[in-house]
Amino acid sequence: MSPLAVGVILACMVALTAVVISTLLAFRRTAQRAESVLAVVEREIRPMAGELERLTAELQKLSHKANDSIDRIGNVVDRVEDISVAVARVATAVGGLTRVGQYAGLAVGLKRGVEAFLDRIKDRRH
Repeated sequence: MSPLAVGVILACMVALTAVVISTLLAFRRTAQRAESVLAVVEREIRPMAGELERLTAELQKLSHKANDSIDRIGNVVDRVEDISVAVARVATAVGGLTRVGQYAGLAVGLKRGVEAFLDRIKDRRH
């Protein structure tokens, strides 16, 4: 091999070595940056995870309270429905009594009318 070819090969090897070294250094810097970013993210996420757990527990408590309130409201609505049915029955009974009262009043009125009519007839005969 000629010394010129050896010189060219040697220059290429030095250039390649320099490129490989610079590439490896760039990878190292990138890995260090990624590590620092991941450390920051980890520091940020841990408190958030704790807060998320507390919020989830609070949401569960609120959900249980809401369910209890809905159950109580359902019981109140059932009781109101029972009372309204009872009131409707009483109203129907009172309405029936009112009709009976009307019929009784009509009967009393007819009786007095017949008695008055008979008294007048008796008075005309005497």
